[in-house]
Amino acid sequence: MSAYTHVKGGKLKLKGMKSDSKKKHKKKRKREGDVQDVKDEDAATHGGWWCVSIMDEIHGSIAIEMNTNAFVCALDNGMFTVGAPHSNISEGPDPPEQLTAVKVSESQIALKSGYGKYLSVNSDGLVVGRSDAIGAREQWEPVFQDGKLALCSHNGCFISCNGEGDIVAKSQTAGENEFLKIRSSAPRVKKQKDNVPDEDKGDIGSCEVSYVKKFQSFQDRRLRVNPGEKVDLEKARQKGKLHEKLLDRREKMKADRYCK
Repeated sequence: MSAYTHVKGGKLKLKGMKSDSKKKHKKKRKREGDVQDVKDEDAATHGGWWCVSIMDEIHGSIAIEMNTNAFVCALDNGMFTVGAPHSNISEGPDPPEQLTAVKVSESQIALKSGYGKYLSVNSDGLVVGRSDAIGAREQWEPVFQDGKLALCSHNGCFISCNGEGDIVAKSQTAGENEFLKIRSSAPRVKKQKDNVPDEDKGDIGSCEVSYVKKFQSFQDRRLRVNPGEKVDLEKARQKGKLHEKLLDRREKMKADRYCK
């Protein structure tokens, strides 16, 4: 038995068989690559502060970037100016350049400075931070269009920086001077995929019309929707039997290619 002690154990290898060690190695490397997150180069050059692109992303700590690495800065007298550009791209906005965004409605926000005062526009069109509470003057509307962003005040004007270095809201149209970026330091949350079909969204009437358009045979190109009461549809939706009820209603119309 001592002659077998020097024999190496392992998988049986036949002549002509190719080793699959390289394939396993490639698969492993591929899986490791799938786990890696895509880095935001723009955020990396702003100290991790990323650029918002939709209204829902504006909340918590934010900074308004007027020029490259230059942010709106609060002064101790309640006025605002544009701070000096940050030479170190790895650092974010300074504390006086950081604001707190509070959602007021679906399209408007309020902004609070580091001094605990809300931003508004005075009668001279100057942006000031001297309000203790949120009123009509303290509400701002971020306007997104064609990948650009401008911030509109209660007077219908967009903010910009004038020749004296003050932040003002005097232009009723948004141009190059009014375009800005709002950056956030909040953790990004990945949106979960919505498994609800588009046809099931909205009120019960539009839902039925969507399914009729999807399944009806348009021989005479006329849309046929059951004129009956829709109370039963609401009850069926609550019980999870909406599709069955819609099928019954389409069957009565005798215009559905999938009905009897």
